[in-house]
Amino acid sequence: MNIVVLDGQTLNPGDLSWDELGKLGSVTVYERTPAGLIQERIGNAEMVLTNKTPLTREVLEAAENLRYVGVLATGYNVVDIEAAAARGITVTNVPAYGTESVAQFVFALLLELCHQIGRHGDSVRSGDWAKAVDFSYTLTPQIELWGKTMGIVGYGRIGRQVARLAEAFGMRVLVSGRPGKADGDEDSGVRRVPLEQLLAESDVVSLHCPLTAETEGLINRERLALMKPSAFLINTARGGLLQEQDVADALNEGRLAGAALDVLAAEPPAADHPLVHAPRCIITPHMAWAAVEARERLMSIAAGNVAAFLEGRPVNTVGPHNR
Repeated sequence: MNIVVLDGQTLNPGDLSWDELGKLGSVTVYERTPAGLIQERIGNAEMVLTNKTPLTREVLEAAENLRYVGVLATGYNVVDIEAAAARGITVTNVPAYGTESVAQFVFALLLELCHQIGRHGDSVRSGDWAKAVDFSYTLTPQIELWGKTMGIVGYGRIGRQVARLAEAFGMRVLVSGRPGKADGDEDSGVRRVPLEQLLAESDVVSLHCPLTAETEGLINRERLALMKPSAFLINTARGGLLQEQDVADALNEGRLAGAALDVLAAEPPAADHPLVHAPRCIITPHMAWAAVEARERLMSIAAGNVAAFLEGRPVNTVGPHNR
């Protein structure tokens, strides 16, 4: 079986092994594939794995031998799944590999907003503590999470793990689904509320919903106005959930205490992106998923998806009905 990996660099920059996949067929791994080489590199392959390399209708229709596409991620918008279904091509994704990694990263971002440890560490290294009169100093207000409210928008696997960690920090947890999906029931101490109430009451708002037509631009000027000026906004889901200029304006105008974002609508961003230069805004390069343990799980699940397909019992399949 001919297996082509179009963009293996992000998943495996050299610290993992492709051996598990190699047991299933003849594997060719490309670090990255520019748009002009996608069709050529697929060639006569029967199986293709992709992370962010797009497989359009034109590409799929030209790949006459292609039977299987494995997306090396949870999101599968890089594949024209309607075109794949019309061609009888099975498409799979890798769900749930990064739950623990992303939830942990949420709190890495949040704790940096609360304590700005990096800034203080740099200050010590530059000699400020050695020159200080007192035994202790702070450059920014230090914020305690105990008793504060964590609002979680989207309550799937990652949202639930974030809720568990928030409770361990002594936080009150509110959750809300997508707009219009709210109720007032209790779930293990977690209270479900309408989105507008969550935004108004939360000290921290963390986004964990998919990017859909319904959620695109979910956090905009009007919804930011509902939030406390002392609140923090965290996004490790999809950049398109934010109206990014509106968030930058709120930070610039002091209407939002801080934001920590691991995703942006366009990645990589333009050098003049409004949030890159906004005050009290931490931006990391879409890395919440990338802990070595999470990537090992992703690699193993992806190989398992291929093996299951070859055995005639495909798993983790996605199609037009999943949208």
